[in-house]
Amino acid sequence: MSHKPWEHAKTSGSEADPLAARFVSSLDYDRRLYKHDIQGSLAHARMLRDVGLITAEDLAAIERGLGSIESEIDEHGDDWSGWRVELEDVHMCIEAALIEKAGDAGRKLHTGRSRNDQVALDLRLWMLGVLPELTGRFEALQRAMVALAERDGRFVMPSYTHLQRAQPICVGGELMAWLEAFEAARLRAERLTSFWSRSPLGSGAVAGSSLPLDRDAAAAALGLDGLAANSIDATASRDAAADFVYALAMTAMTLSRWAEQWITYASTEFSFITLDDAYTTGSSMMPQKQNPDMLELIRGKCGGVYGSLVALLTTLKGLPIGYNRDLQEDKRHVFYAYDSVCDCLDMAAKIAGATRFNEDKIKATLDRGYLDATSLAEYLVTRGVPFRTSHQIVGRLVQLCEQRGLGELRKLALDDLRAQSDRIGDDVYDWLGAENVVKRYQTTGNAGLSGFEQQLGAWKARLS
Repeated sequence: MSHKPWEHAKTSGSEADPLAARFVSSLDYDRRLYKHDIQGSLAHARMLRDVGLITAEDLAAIERGLGSIESEIDEHGDDWSGWRVELEDVHMCIEAALIEKAGDAGRKLHTGRSRNDQVALDLRLWMLGVLPELTGRFEALQRAMVALAERDGRFVMPSYTHLQRAQPICVGGELMAWLEAFEAARLRAERLTSFWSRSPLGSGAVAGSSLPLDRDAAAAALGLDGLAANSIDATASRDAAADFVYALAMTAMTLSRWAEQWITYASTEFSFITLDDAYTTGSSMMPQKQNPDMLELIRGKCGGVYGSLVALLTTLKGLPIGYNRDLQEDKRHVFYAYDSVCDCLDMAAKIAGATRFNEDKIKATLDRGYLDATSLAEYLVTRGVPFRTSHQIVGRLVQLCEQRGLGELRKLALDDLRAQSDRIGDDVYDWLGAENVVKRYQTTGNAGLSGFEQQLGAWKARLS
């Protein structure tokens, strides 16, 4: 007979073939669910006692046994003697250990429950449980960005569209943009996961149970927001996992974009920032090199997180309704994506906390690219010139600067400016030059001085 307690209808089990035993096992990755499995089992056992399916003595034995098992795993981790590959997964290893400690009381724990609703619950509890850790990592990065903005944020720099110089901004204006992008990523993970905070426990294998289980009581004991409404969907769906990995993939994408930006800024051609030596590496051949390898790895790891999302979605797309063993692979992709994103967030916070913007380097080339051209067009608008006309006037003035090799609009004499429009007055020079422009922005959320100061104050208040 099979040694697996769930295979009594078979003459032998997969443990007879070492490859088969290893092939069906998920212990190498699902053992991290042990606390959530025990948490769910305790809620289930207390519900069974309340509805009269086990005795108070049974419950006490189960509580003692599970408490002892949790302490043992806390102490020994991967070396806990109860991890047995022939038992396939974290759920059955814990149950087997409980039976050894509690006897028949342990055998009663699985009443009205299947591994199908058990694993669906454990995964949801795990995702909800790691949200505070994920939030903490986002906040550490955001605090590092705010500290950098407080120190270097008032420097004037060019902004870019199409990777071409566009308008002057404050360094802090760009840092505020990254803060908002990371906040969107944080909120996406929080909202998508909490949306699925409904208990599948009590759904059984697929159809529920004929026993008088109190699903509401178990869900309330676990702090979940009600019940999964349908027993088949509750055990077959991994929408919560897909949503979570999607949120992680979007986080990885945002981190990758930021890393790419700073890789560019750290290049000799830009030299906008200096990275701390701890977060660069040298070359095995070229002695002078300081490569931004940590940023490059953040960018590179994004592909692995995307791979987890595509792998999970591909696993799900061909499954008929009801539980299928393919779903065992879901956790592999969820955990990989989570671990990768956590590492990247931690590294990003360290890099941001140790990076410096190079004001002198930025300032040396700040007048290239006619960053104040839009400001001159808006000046003309304030003098009654239609914007499309002012746009054409400024375009001709840029051409004139190019023809004369001036490189800057403010180097044009007033007569040259007035030759294109008699609406231009002596005050026009207050609108020219990058330093002047960043002080003139006034729309809410702008990337100049006023917008930066307002956003910085809001972020400091939020993080405090």
